[in-house]
This record gives sequence, C-alpha cells and structure tokens, in this order.
Amino acid sequence: MEQQLDEKELERKLKKDQKAKEKEEKRLKAKQKEVARLQAQAASDGPKKTEKKQRKKVVEDENPEDFIDPDTPHGQKKLLASQMAKQYSPTAVEKSWYAWWESSGYFGADPASSKPPFVIVLPPPNVTGALHIGHALAVAIEDAIIRWRRMSGYNALWVPGVDHAGIATQVVVEKKLMRERNLTRHDLGREEFVSEVLKWKGEYGGTILNQLRRLAASLDWSRECFTMDKPRSKAVTEAFVRLHEQGLIYRDYRLVNWDCTLRTAISDIEVDYLEIKEETMLKVPGYNTTVQFGVLISFSYPLEEGLGEIIVATTRIETMLGDTAIAVHPEDNRYKHLHGRYAIHPFNGRKLKIICDAELVDPTFGTGAVKITPAHDPNDFEVGKRHNLEFINIFTDDGKINSNGGAQFEGLPRFTARVAVIDALKAKGLYKETKKNEMSLGVCSRTNDVVEPMIKPQWFVNCNTMAKAGLDAVRSKRIEIIPQQYEQDWYRWLENIRDWCVSRQLWWGHRVPAWYVTLEDDKVENLGSDNDRWIVARNETEANLEAQQKYHGKKFHLHQDPDVLDTWFSSGLFPLTVLGWPDDTADLKAFYPTSVLETGLDILFFWVARMVMMGMQLGGDVPFQKVYLHPIIRDAHGRKMSKSLGNVIDPLDVINGKSLEGLLRRLEEGNLDPNELRIAKEGGEKDFPDGIAECGTDALRFALISYTSQSDRINLDIKRVVGYRQWCNKLWNAIRFAMGKLGNHYTPPATISVTTMPPICKWILSVLNKAIGKTVTSLEAYKFSDATSAIYSWWQYQLCDVFIEAIKPYFFNDSQEFESARAGCRDALWFCLDTGLRLLHPFMPYVTEELWQRLPQPKDSCQKDTIMLSEYPSLVMEWTDDNLENEIDIALDTVNKLRSLKPTTDTNERRPAFALCRGQEIAATIQCYQSLVVSLSSISSLKILTENDEAPPDSATAVVNKDLSVYLQLQGALNAEVELEKLRKKREEIQKLQHALSQKMEASGYKEKAPQNVQVEDMKKLTGLLEQLEIISEAENRLGATTGNN
Repeated sequence: MEQQLDEKELERKLKKDQKAKEKEEKRLKAKQKEVARLQAQAASDGPKKTEKKQRKKVVEDENPEDFIDPDTPHGQKKLLASQMAKQYSPTAVEKSWYAWWESSGYFGADPASSKPPFVIVLPPPNVTGALHIGHALAVAIEDAIIRWRRMSGYNALWVPGVDHAGIATQVVVEKKLMRERNLTRHDLGREEFVSEVLKWKGEYGGTILNQLRRLAASLDWSRECFTMDKPRSKAVTEAFVRLHEQGLIYRDYRLVNWDCTLRTAISDIEVDYLEIKEETMLKVPGYNTTVQFGVLISFSYPLEEGLGEIIVATTRIETMLGDTAIAVHPEDNRYKHLHGRYAIHPFNGRKLKIICDAELVDPTFGTGAVKITPAHDPNDFEVGKRHNLEFINIFTDDGKINSNGGAQFEGLPRFTARVAVIDALKAKGLYKETKKNEMSLGVCSRTNDVVEPMIKPQWFVNCNTMAKAGLDAVRSKRIEIIPQQYEQDWYRWLENIRDWCVSRQLWWGHRVPAWYVTLEDDKVENLGSDNDRWIVARNETEANLEAQQKYHGKKFHLHQDPDVLDTWFSSGLFPLTVLGWPDDTADLKAFYPTSVLETGLDILFFWVARMVMMGMQLGGDVPFQKVYLHPIIRDAHGRKMSKSLGNVIDPLDVINGKSLEGLLRRLEEGNLDPNELRIAKEGGEKDFPDGIAECGTDALRFALISYTSQSDRINLDIKRVVGYRQWCNKLWNAIRFAMGKLGNHYTPPATISVTTMPPICKWILSVLNKAIGKTVTSLEAYKFSDATSAIYSWWQYQLCDVFIEAIKPYFFNDSQEFESARAGCRDALWFCLDTGLRLLHPFMPYVTEELWQRLPQPKDSCQKDTIMLSEYPSLVMEWTDDNLENEIDIALDTVNKLRSLKPTTDTNERRPAFALCRGQEIAATIQCYQSLVVSLSSISSLKILTENDEAPPDSATAVVNKDLSVYLQLQGALNAEVELEKLRKKREEIQKLQHALSQKMEASGYKEKAPQNVQVEDMKKLTGLLEQLEIISEAENRLGATTGNN
C-alpha cells in the first residue's frame, strides 16, 4: 500500500516537474522573443533606459561653466568652451572669429604671388548708407565666390570701397541742416557746406563698413578706398582730361532731367516713374496743396490773318509759355492750307510757325496738331533741332516762371502757373476741355520732386565709339553676362546709346577740372556762355599755362566750373582706380582685368556699361571677364520694398532679431507722413506679428543665396531664413553626436581605404563625392542656388537623416564583434564632417569655422589654422560607387514607403512589415539591407516574400517600383478606405507619367529622330510604369475585397 502511494506520489511529482519544465520553457521562449524584439528595436531606439540613466548622471555631474566660451581678447583666435553648448546660438558662435581672421591677414592678396589671381571689386555702397537687404545678398554671393576661390588655391582679392554718392549724401546733409539749424546750403556757402558733409562722413561713414564685417565679408581691408580720397580724385581728374583730349568730352546745351528742389541735373537712374491711370492729385515738394496729374488739357491758338484757330492738347499746360511752333503731319488734309503759316501766342504775341513733321505727329491722335516746346520736352527738342526752332527756357533753376514766361506769370512756381495759365486761357475764350489721360510721371528718387526737362549747358561724354567696343566685348565673349538672357538688354541699350551728361549742379563731389577764361576787354562778362573759352586741365597751374599760350599777351581771369561730376563717372572708373590707375602699380599689373563683377540687374546700363566703356578706353582692356547679375529682392508678397509700405527689412534685424515694437518704433523715427505711417505699421504688424526671430549671419546668407534661382526677383520670406537657422542647429547636433562617438582619444587617419568599410560608410562617401561635384560645377556656372541645394541635401537627407541614424547601433555597446565596423564608421564620420564643413564654409563661414575647430585633426598633417585657408573639397574617384548608391537608394525608397504606410495615430508602436520581391536580384538587395530598413523605418521586423507567397492580411501596401512592393501589418488599425485613396493618388501620378511618355513616343518624328538608346530607355520606362499600374490594380482589388467594394 505504501509502495503504491509512493508510486502515485512519484507519478504526480513527475507530472508536476514536467509542467514546471514546460512552463519554464515557455517563459524562456517568451524571454528570447522579447530579447529578439528588443534587439530589433535597438537598431533605432537603443537601450533607452540605460541611456536615460547615463544622461541623468551626466547632467548631475555637469558644470555649466564648461559650456560657455571664455572671453577672447580682440583679434586673437577664439577661445572655445571645453564642452559644446547643447544648442546652437548664432550670437555665441559668430563672436570673435571675424576679428581674428582680419588681424591674421587671412583676407589679404599679394601681387607678387605665383598663384592665379581671382579678383572681385565690391560695388561701392553709398557712404550715407546703412546696410540694406540688397547689400546683404550681394555680400553673401561675392563672399561665397571669393572664399571658394581662396580655398581652391587662387590669389583671391576682394577690394572694399565706398562711394561718395553725390546727390544722396548732399540730400541727407541738407535735410540735417534744415532740421537741426533751419539753414540751407546756400546760407552756409560752398566751403562751409562741404566741411559739414566731411564732418558727417567722419561721424557716420564707417557704419556700413562695420556692417559688412558683421556679414563676414572677407574683404582685403588694407586696400579700402573711397571715391573721393586723394588717389581716386587724382584718377577722376586724369580720366576727364584724357577723355577731353581724345575728343570724347565736350560742352553743349542739351535737355537734361532737372530737379528743381536740388537745382541740379540728375541721371536717369535717379528718376522713378509713376504710372498714372486717371486724374490724380499728388503732393509735390514746396507746394501746400496737391497738384493735378493724369489729365490732358485742350486749348486753341488763334491763327494769323483771321484764319480761325488750331486746337492742341498737353499734359503740362504751363509749358505753352515756351511754345515756338505747332507741328502737323504733312499728309493731313485738314491742315494742308496752313503749312508755313503762323499761329499767334495769346500772352506774348510770339508767332508760332506751323511746321510739318511726319516723325513726331500721329494724325489720328487728338486733333493731329502738336504744340512744340523745344526747351522743355525731349521729343520737341529733337523737332526743334530738325526745324531750327527757337529754344526758350521759361523756368528758373528752382522751378519758377522766369521773364521769358511773361510778366503776367513771372515768379509763379511752375504748378501754381499751371492753374494760372488755365484761368488766363478761359478768360480769353481759348480753353476747350480737360479729360483724363494715362501718363508716366518722372519723379526724383531722392527728393520726390517732379522732374522737369530743362535745356542747360552741361559737360557730355560722347559714348558712340566706346559703346561699340562694349558691344563687341560681349559679342566676342571677352565679357560673359550671367544670366545670359540679359545680353539682349545690353545690346539694346548700347546700340541706342545717347551722349552722357556728366556734370551736376551740386557742391559735394569731384569738381569739374575745367576753367572758363574771361578777358579784360570783354564787354559782357557772361560766365560760361562761350564754349571756346573753356580750358580743361589737371589743375589751375596747367590751366593758366594753357590760357597764356591761347591768349598770348592778353590779361585774363580763370574761373573754375562750380559743377561737380556725376557720381557714376567716378564709380565707372572704380575697377581701374582701386588698383592704382593711372599709375602703373603692381596691383594694376597683377589684378587687372578683374575676374567677375557681381551686382544688381537694375544697374546693368547705368554702372556696368560705363565701367566697360571707360575701362576699355582708359585701361586698354575689359574691366572684368564675367558679369553676374543678382535678382532684385522684394517682400514675401512680391511687392517692392518701400518704407511707406513698412516692408523694408534691415538685415541686422534678421541677424540679431527684432521685436514687433522695435520694428514699429523704427517706422515712427522715419520721415513718413501720418497716412504713410499708418499703412506702414499695418503692413509691419501683418507681416511680422511676432517680430523677427534671431537668425544669425550664416542662416541669412545661406537663405539669400538659395533664393537666387529666382532669376529676376526674390520674394523674401523671413520664415525661410528661420528654417535655415534651425538647420544650423541640426549641424551643431551632428557634430555633438560625432564628438561623442569619436571619443577624446580619436586621431583621424591622413587617408582612408573604403574597401574594408561597412556598406553604409562606402555609400555616404560616394554620395558626398556627388555633392562635391555638383557644388563645384554649380559654383563654376554661377548657379549658386544649385550649390546650396546640393550641400543642404547631403547634410540633411543623407548624413543626418540616414548615415548618423544607421551607424548608431554600432556604438550601443563595446562588443569586439563590431570593433572593425565601429572604426570604419568613425573614420567615415570624421571625413564626412571635415569635408562637409569645408564644402559649406563659403556659404556659412562662422558656424563652419567653429565646428571645424572642434574636430580632431590628423597627426603630423599640414593642417591650416583656419578652415578659410584649408583646401576646398574636390572629387575622390575611389569614393564613387554607383552600384552601391543604386542599391541603398532602393533600400531608402523602401523606408520612405513603409513610413508613409504608418497610421498617424502610431507614435512609437513598431509593426511587422513585408517586402514582396519580384525577382532574385531585388530580393538579394533587400536581404542585404534588411537591418538598415528595419532601423530607419522603425518597424519590428521585415520579412521577404516572393510572388508565390500570399499577401499578408490586414496590411497597408505601397509600390516602391515595378519589382518591389511593401506591406505594413496594421492588425486592426487598417483603414481600407484610406489605403484605397493612397493607391488612387499613386495611380493618377503614374498615369500622368505614362501619358506624358506615351505622347513623347507617339510624336511625329520621334522614331526617326530620337537616338536608338533613348528609344530603348523610354520603352523600358513605359513598361515599368504599366507594370506598376498592374500592381496597384491587384492591391486595389485585394483591399476592395475587405470593404466589399470588389
């Protein structure tokens, strides 16, 4: 009995043990499964708890002082904190580097260097100026070019200078005098006024130079110049004298753009045109009431001998006081009986001849009769010359009616006279009607005064022969204009060039080196009236000697012309004068002609053409080999930037950041009238409700350059700059990650062999090579936005998004199994960062210098002290591996498709995925990069299926290509309707591609003209698209079955 019990007990015990064993096996299996799951997850998550504990411990042990850069003495190399800050700060990063670069002489160029020269002359900003966003764009582009060339082994010279800006500076100082002392320049006199301007320049003139430094402009400051310093002033005088000796400068009475406020002739570029569509009342300086524009006024002139009247019309009725003829078309039958007869001026009795002019008169417009005022209208001026008419000037220099206008109107301001003339015509019964009329009204950009065409004695440059040389230079490609589309503008302007008025009735500028001779026995001393009496000379001593020879034995006096030269005359000489012309300097021999001129497309004629003409005439060669024209910057809505709209962006506000209150305060400090201020404030509040965030110089530069793909205008959105500021933080974090993985004792090798590296390392170096090639070819072609795009794409989408994520699992533990792979990853990572920072440096100089200085350097290398003098990356042929790139591209396409299938409700949940491979080759590729796909897609597993396998249930699907589809098992989370919609969109996308390709292949002449290899490639593409459509149909049918729609 006891024995039986023992057996039963034993049996029960065995069963119990068996159950326990099974339970333990199950537990072990579950544990192994959990371990396997965690291992799969580790590829992207890593041991999070351990990391969190370690991070917590590190934070507890941190000393905040270790993350703050020590103070750096001015001009010394920046002292960096022992630890990298956890976030990128533009203020901290951009401090101290520039002063060190400048004091170290890194920006200098040596005329004795054996390196090939590369030279840019900075378009000289106005001495009055503060930096505007157009300057920032120009500086960003030019500095990128010069840094790239300097790093590429060129003797790179970028010459800084500022322009005296005749009218702009005089206007600013005159306003200051009136505001502060209630004085005009005439109250002070010329000498004292010029002293005031020089004092103002000394106080404010350096502002823009300091702002250029903020933008990291690597200018050779040892060659800094000013258009009115002694060497440049000497050169301007020499140029005027030589051009006069060559018969290209002369004095004559011509029609000019006259500013009645400034009392000077102004250049075409200083005239803005208002397009007026209907009757418009405008404010004009000097008038208390608004002035009427946009109307056409008709009135009649009585004819001689009682022949009746002739009706004419004008938009400027006051100019009828200077009329000297009436023109009709010779074939107009209405007026044939009046040819050669006269009309009578109603206010002064002047006889106005009725002339025939087919060139001016359109018989179908208006009455077919046109009043002619030769002294106050460009077209009438030409008519006056053709018909030898009298030229009567009716205005004083400040825009009042003079004695020629008649006693009834003399002394009236021109627009007051406008009303008075109409009233006088009405009184005589000669006024007919006023009707609305579209017109283009010229106003001075400096004073907002309406420009008055006036006939004045001025100095002119005959541009004909110089313009032909400029045309030939572009046609023969001695000068290349980029973008090429602007060549047509060049041809049009220079083929229709007119003589250039170079004298200005200002006090600030280069005094015209010409003296007028008056003789003791002159009966009337009318200064300047006789063109033969002018002597052009380098100085008064020379002029005196020439006058003695010319007027031998006579007593005479010399009077220097009070006028100054057009600012564009001195700036047109700038490429020559900054290098020492007219002296035969070492700089002139080494650096002329310069390499490229970078400037805005709006001054192609006003400045660029004049530099070409004067450079070739006086320097004997073109002043530059290429002209790159950057787009004009507008606001995010495409509007021209204007203070009155409140949309002007100060680049320093973008660099430093500015609150909305600060932006509005600046508008209040401007010269806007109350209505303009209200509109400007509303615009500012709408565009910058939260002010402007601090972006830093690097982000601003990179954003502006990336915008240059917009060829003629840039619609600048500050949000894009903010985006690049955030991208700088991504770069910062990439280096922080690298420093942690490289370790404190890592020393990079001088060279690397890619053969032993993991595939992902080979891939990142291969795609880096492509980015280098694309960047360099884009820079050479002046396609700057393509260069920034290539660099950004590599850093963002290939290095940060793929490579850094892919190599993380190698560093989760110190397993010896992965030591070789870890070493390869470290070397590849270092080479990527070193090369990538050098590639980026011309565009983002500050952050790249700071990060590059933190990288460990190879032992015994000839490493430069600064990134800006290190070698610019070039192609490394051994790195290129197109096959590997194609394979990993497939893996990355797979990752993107799997990510797109994830429900938006998923946060960290990992789901199983499947890859349906149609063929052994694609299956082998997915098998090879299976762990990479799992890691980057954040899935729990990836199973490879063949065409014979059933599609997994409850799965969303996507087509990668004709050979590969992927599935993500959603297990209850599948929304078939949503997935069908995704497939429908994909079908439409592929059908569009198929339709376009089919049209191309079915087009007439395709089979005869298209090369055979192109036809074969097109057929392959078409077949692939059709196969993808079949795959989508299968997926739609499968999903349709689950919804009952099949």
